[in-house]
Amino acid sequence: MPLSAFHRQADPAAAAAWFAGDAGQALLDSETGCVDDALRQRPGQLALWLGPAAAAAPDGLGGPVPLRLHWAGGGAFHGDLHCGLPLPLASESCAIVIVQHPGDAGGAHAALLEECARVLVAGGWLWLLALNPLSPYRLRWRGHGLRAREPVTWRKRLRAAGLAPDSLTRGLGPVWEVAPDAQMQDGVGLRAAFLLRAEKRRLPLTPLRKPRALALPAGTAA
Repeated sequence: MPLSAFHRQADPAAAAAWFAGDAGQALLDSETGCVDDALRQRPGQLALWLGPAAAAAPDGLGGPVPLRLHWAGGGAFHGDLHCGLPLPLASESCAIVIVQHPGDAGGAHAALLEECARVLVAGGWLWLLALNPLSPYRLRWRGHGLRAREPVTWRKRLRAAGLAPDSLTRGLGPVWEVAPDAQMQDGVGLRAAFLLRAEKRRLPLTPLRKPRALALPAGTAA
């Protein structure tokens, strides 16, 4: 296989096809319980779920159904809404935000996480599920347009967005065999994916950039 096949740019179509296949479904099935835990963390409050279209919703969800958006490429989302960034949601409107496998979201991770932080209420939580680049399972997604980064990189990105990451990262999913493995372990190890949670505190760790003022055309009433 040519070397270039191992370094493709993020390709949402190829990523979506991989998650819909056997290897991707085994990973997503491993994460269903984790998604369920996230959606039950703040019952009765709005949750936003950003992730692959192939991810199945947990059975017997309690409380409001989450707002689901899927990666569509070019900074766009499909699902319950067709939109881009910034998200058409009010600031501090969501108690929980799930970001599931943003490796197929292209290079706009900073803007994505800033938007997630904006829509979170103070005291709300972001649940990040991401691919582990050190897992042998990476050979199963290689060449499908997915990007994986280690937890330390995601911690830096979360802090830059003004969120406070947990000190513990948990590994889940298969190591090599194409079979679901939902049991979580402390530390990432060689598991295919990891969970990293981050809280939005009342005073963010990093000062957020001041929103850009919108210029009004000449003659427009204030």
